[in-house]
Amino acid sequence: MSVVPPVKTVAPVLGDGAPSLGGVRPPVAAAYRRTRHVLVVLSFLVMVLVPMIISGIYLWRFAADQYVSKVGFSVSREDTTSALDILGGLTSLGGNSSSDTDILFEFLQSQKLVNDLDQSLGLRKIWSKPENDPVFAVSEDASIEELVNYWNRMVRISYGAGAGLIEVQVRAFTASDATLISEALLNRSSQMINDLNAIAREDSIQYAKEELDAAVERLKSARATVTEFRNTYQLVDPKIDLQSQAGILGTLQSQRVAVQIELDLLSETLRNGDPRMVQARRRLAVIEQRIVEERQKLGLAAGTGDDTAFANIVGEYERLIVDREFAERTYVAALATFDSAQAELRRKSRYLAAYMQPTRAETAIHPKRFTLLALISLFLFLIWSILVLVSYSLKDRR
Repeated sequence: MSVVPPVKTVAPVLGDGAPSLGGVRPPVAAAYRRTRHVLVVLSFLVMVLVPMIISGIYLWRFAADQYVSKVGFSVSREDTTSALDILGGLTSLGGNSSSDTDILFEFLQSQKLVNDLDQSLGLRKIWSKPENDPVFAVSEDASIEELVNYWNRMVRISYGAGAGLIEVQVRAFTASDATLISEALLNRSSQMINDLNAIAREDSIQYAKEELDAAVERLKSARATVTEFRNTYQLVDPKIDLQSQAGILGTLQSQRVAVQIELDLLSETLRNGDPRMVQARRRLAVIEQRIVEERQKLGLAAGTGDDTAFANIVGEYERLIVDREFAERTYVAALATFDSAQAELRRKSRYLAAYMQPTRAETAIHPKRFTLLALISLFLFLIWSILVLVSYSLKDRR
């Protein structure tokens, strides 16, 4: 016969770990689960539903309407063909407009701009008008750092890096204030671009101006040296005097040849003591002496040791003339560079092109109450759900 083993009956275990007797829940365990469910419901009411109601009341009753004014602009350059480009290429003196737009984009978020507009318009006063709206309004005694943070909330900047376009949306609690801030922002941005132009002109022309000034001084010095040389030697142009001296020397040499020929002819027909022979010899001696003196003036006599010989004077004059001509060419080149720099800057000047003037709103579109309430509800529900799951997980581990 087969023996049937006895069957053990195990009481079912409840969710909270307490065994039941005969499948009947103990009253204590059921009461505990009801209490936990009540706590979950209460936590949902406290953490989700009540904050949602408070947020809704605040958004629809206390949050002030916000009006938006839009303005759009970009940094452009005036790029026209200059007549100097036909004569010779000009080197670009500035960068492209995209780098200027990057600078302007950073400037629109700077503390300097916020501080300037606050001093001129009173941003703290404009953005603190709602008395019962501490969330969307700023305090009148806010620090500059707090005002800059609030500026980044109320002024939204969109920058298209490829096209170089900047669009700014300015919020305020009245349409006129939003438009006023947009206009001031546009004017201040234009002033900043003008300042960039002034800085570029100063930096670009400074080197060319220094070179031009140095060339002018060099030319003045070279001309003064030539004038002093002429006054010292009482010569306007030694080359002309040199040509004159060379002409005189050539004439004397011709006369010497003629006298020698005459003397040769007389020596064939007359005696040595003849007065005509004596006169011819004396004339030849005078001519030769004059030739020697003229050669000494020209510096051609050997071993004279005369530093003021005419050849030395002419050499010194030619050196001074070379220095003056080089100074003149340097001055012409420096002047052309300076004029080119000015022309380049005039035709490459930056300017702020507003493709959308400041607009004036008719309807308040901020704050987006339904969107904000939905986001607040979502985050509250997520936080509550995470906390409930964590608490259940910790309870089940015990």
